[in-house]
Amino acid sequence: MENVLRPLLVLGSSVLLTLAIGWATDRLLRKADDRQRDTPLWGQLRRARIPYQLVLCAALLRGSYDQAGLLQGHQAGIGRTLTLVLIGSAAWLVIRIAAAVVETTYSRYARVHRDAARVRRVRTQVELIMRVVSAVVIVVAIASMLLTFPEMRAAGASLLASAGILGIVAGVAAQSTLANMFAGLQIAFGDMVRIGDTVVVDGEWGTVEEITLTFLTVRTWDERRITMPVSYFTSNPFENWSRGTPQMTGIVYWHLDHGAPIEAMREKLRDILRQCPAWDGRAYGLQVTDTSPNTIQVRALVTAKDSDDIWTVRVTVREKMITWLSAEHPYALPRVNTSDAVLPPTRVPSPDGAALRNAYEFPRTGRG
Repeated sequence: MENVLRPLLVLGSSVLLTLAIGWATDRLLRKADDRQRDTPLWGQLRRARIPYQLVLCAALLRGSYDQAGLLQGHQAGIGRTLTLVLIGSAAWLVIRIAAAVVETTYSRYARVHRDAARVRRVRTQVELIMRVVSAVVIVVAIASMLLTFPEMRAAGASLLASAGILGIVAGVAAQSTLANMFAGLQIAFGDMVRIGDTVVVDGEWGTVEEITLTFLTVRTWDERRITMPVSYFTSNPFENWSRGTPQMTGIVYWHLDHGAPIEAMREKLRDILRQCPAWDGRAYGLQVTDTSPNTIQVRALVTAKDSDDIWTVRVTVREKMITWLSAEHPYALPRVNTSDAVLPPTRVPSPDGAALRNAYEFPRTGRG
């Protein structure tokens, strides 16, 4: 009976104690979250309750398993397994706690500062820092797991002795990877590009959706994703429409007839912009910027608060102006000059019928 009750008592008490401590901790975090609604820290820490309970359970079982007297011939293997579970769950808990602290810090910063560009910059830095912390914790956890095996501890001296050579070989082999990692850190803290920025890369217009230590993802206007190495942004020019102030000036072109009513178009442009919610009211203008034998080039300048609104203003002005010209001033639209085809020379008899002469019929030109 003792051989049955002892394992049940030891294992059962460890599990029950883990559940009780986990429940009590969760209640305390929930009450703290209800009292302090202005900070998400306590709510974020509640997401770590599973790795927290795993750490407690693995630690209690690791410390009390010898007293259970269960599977005496496999105590070494079971003890090492519990140690591995303890190390892994501890690493998971550390990552969750670090994520909770980092997310809380970013949330407070975003509430205090109204500058969207600065908030996006901090968001980019926070995410990269979190990835670095997670990578370091995982590497340390894996190394700690490997060192629990005697064979790995015995090989530690030889590994340390050859660390210099291995480092050189790894540096040469992973040169591009290391370059991307350093480029990612440069982007994060050099404020070159941030999550949420509107960029033009290789002729593609889109928004930066994700930045890691090695690659960057741009979401285009048609919902495509372009993934590029971060080293591209440190070695090639690109357009960042969100750097500095997000306000933008847009251009709309028309090719019209020489008789187009320019003054009436200026008044119509003003009326169109006043009815367009995306226009920020800063400025507008309309000028003739070029001419050709058949048409003139008319340019309108409009402003908006960001890149999304400037697109809306441009397409609205272009569409409504063309509609107005077609309905009120159709002569202002470009026309094509045409003429009759040139006929070949014909043989026409002379009035007396004795001789023939060449006659040419010249075409009439018209405008249609």
